[in-house]
Amino acid sequence: MPELVLPTTRLHAAFLRCRADWGPGVHEDGFGLGTDDDVDSPAGFATWVHRRVRLTHPAGDPCPDEPHGSPRWIVEDGEVLGAIALRHRFDDDTGHIGYGVRPSARRRGLATWALGEMLGEAHALGMDAVLVVCLADNAGSARTIERNGGVLEGIRDTGNVPVRRYRITLDG
Repeated sequence: MPELVLPTTRLHAAFLRCRADWGPGVHEDGFGLGTDDDVDSPAGFATWVHRRVRLTHPAGDPCPDEPHGSPRWIVEDGEVLGAIALRHRFDDDTGHIGYGVRPSARRRGLATWALGEMLGEAHALGMDAVLVVCLADNAGSARTIERNGGVLEGIRDTGNVPVRRYRITLDG
C-alpha cells in the first residue's frame, strides 16, 4: 500500500533509484529538484532534504512569509515511486500542485491517488481552489487531473512549452 511521506534522508538510496529510473536530467516533477542541487552525496542530499521540509507546517499554523509548501514522496515497500508537492502560495506559472511518478511505477493510479490526498490537505489549509498544470501533450497527467475534478481553463505558452491549466474547486 503506497503512502505519502515527508522527504527524508533515510530514503537516500531509494531516491537515487527513483531518479535513475527517469534517466539523465532534472525532470522529476514534484521533487523540487534544481540543476544546482547535489543529491548524490549524503551531505548534499541532507542539505536538499532540509531545504524541502524546513518550512512545512500543519494545517492551522500560520504560513511563513517565504515560498514554501507540503512536499511528499510516494513510497511503497521502502521504494520512492514519485513525489507530489502542494505550494501554499499561488504561482501562476507552476500552479499549486506539481507531481511526478517514476516511469516504472506509472499506470497504477498512484498520481490520481496522491493528487486526491493533496487536495484534502489543500482544503485543510483553507484553500477553496487549486491550479494544477501539466504539459499540453501529457495525456496521462491531464486524465489524472480531470479524475480529481480538474476543469481545463486553457492552454498557455510558457515560453518553453505549452501547458494545460486546470482549476480544481475544493468542496467543504
